[in-house]
Amino acid sequence: MLRYGALIAAVFAAFPANAQEMNASEARSFVVGKLFTYTCFEGTRGAGRINANGSVGGTIQFRGNGATRYAVLPQNTIRVVGEKVCASVRGMPFEPCFNLIKTSANSFRGSVNGLGFAYCDFVRRDRPVIASTEAQQQLRSRTRTPARVDADDAPAKPDTVAAPTTPVEKKELPKGNDAASSDEKPELRSTTR
Repeated sequence: MLRYGALIAAVFAAFPANAQEMNASEARSFVVGKLFTYTCFEGTRGAGRINANGSVGGTIQFRGNGATRYAVLPQNTIRVVGEKVCASVRGMPFEPCFNLIKTSANSFRGSVNGLGFAYCDFVRRDRPVIASTEAQQQLRSRTRTPARVDADDAPAKPDTVAAPTTPVEKKELPKGNDAASSDEKPELRSTTR
């Protein structure tokens, strides 16, 4: 349950110079249904989305080390209480509410109400983020169009050799009961390599 609490805390913090605090309806229109990456003060990071029904889905890597895990929290996990955005996670002894500060046209900072030092910064992404730079490089190499190669510069193709083939014989199969009473056994062929 502590992990879920960390995920919720990671979802929502101190005031930057040109920031504005968002109320619940502003936060709903700014956040719901959009993909955000996040980085928290102690190194926890990931990406996720809050849906209109209050459910949450995304990835989390605690303290920036170890495995990145996928987590899904049920509907009504994130909900509005008065003018605050709060979280309800089974097993947590309290229902934390969040201070949500819009820091730019596509980012915000979130902190648990009363704990401004414990914050996460969120940045909206238009498309999913690939977790590792190695995976990004592999994706780029697959999608790049190869440069044009002149026929003289093209690498030589290896000579191809046709595989040997054996002709197929066509025979009628014995019909009905004749096959069972026949003393003839079909000829079996074996190949050697």
